[in-house]
Amino acid sequence: MPKAFITGATGFVGSHLADKLLEKGYEVYCLKRSTSSTKWLDGKNVKYVDGDLFSNEVLEKTINEMDYVFHVAGVVKAKTKEGFEKGNNLATKNLIEITYKVNPEIKKFVHISSLAAAGPTPTDTPLTEADQCNPITTYGETKRQAELEVLKYSDKMNVTIIRPPAVFGPRDAEILVYFKTFQSGLNSVIGFGEKYLSLVYVEELVDGIILAAESEKSNGQIYFICMDKAYNWDEIGSITSKVLNKKALKLALPHSVVFTVGYIAEFFSKFQKNAATLNVEKCKDITQTRWVCSNEKAKTELGYKQKLSLEEAFVLTIDWYKQAGWLKK
Repeated sequence: MPKAFITGATGFVGSHLADKLLEKGYEVYCLKRSTSSTKWLDGKNVKYVDGDLFSNEVLEKTINEMDYVFHVAGVVKAKTKEGFEKGNNLATKNLIEITYKVNPEIKKFVHISSLAAAGPTPTDTPLTEADQCNPITTYGETKRQAELEVLKYSDKMNVTIIRPPAVFGPRDAEILVYFKTFQSGLNSVIGFGEKYLSLVYVEELVDGIILAAESEKSNGQIYFICMDKAYNWDEIGSITSKVLNKKALKLALPHSVVFTVGYIAEFFSKFQKNAATLNVEKCKDITQTRWVCSNEKAKTELGYKQKLSLEEAFVLTIDWYKQAGWLKK
């Protein structure tokens, strides 16, 4: 029975990865901070490892016995650049150094990065893994730095990097806001021009992550795992309308309004414990014209394939939200 260690297992993507690995017969070890909620893992046959990404003794002892390390944890919002730097770059650097120190023969160290590390798509052609990276936010920059830390070991250890675009599915609180607003009769979109984005349903993302972990072809490689085509917000809106059986008034928010809200939210977050969800950097992200990547390399080298249409994946997601009481039935 292969042993897998997951960081970020208590979160959205990490908990789905834990589920899939258990289903495949893996012995699953999950890093858990004292403040973490384990609601997605409770009652499942996982073993908790108490600590964080800088608990070196605990990490060394655990990783020493593993066949796979899946590094899913990361910081998507922080009040300072140092917060992003520590949570993304330095944490990854520490984890890969420990893995090489105690278990250099590991079957695979899989690092979950982000399309943000590559940056937005400058032309009509989807980004490929061979394209130059141009991250535009501190989050994207620190995710790219983390990738480079992992790639330093590509000639002496089996490492793979996965870059998902926007991920959605059951347990995700981010796209829930969009569905809730839509259900209340408002379809708010950013700006007046068409914007395109790549998406991935969480279960198909974890399928791709595991394919990359188990493949020898993936050593030292980077993969985008996403749906076959990108969608604009009109297409997303019409599919949402169909699935929710609800018409919504389309409201286009000028970029200037979005940035104003971002500046205000960021200012007030200085006096609060948590960082603002919509800060100025997030505004930079969501006002880009294209966040589009290609899954051709993952399909060719890993045998990855999209199984569900966007509509089918939305149906599963919205049904789950309704069952969980997150959306009105």
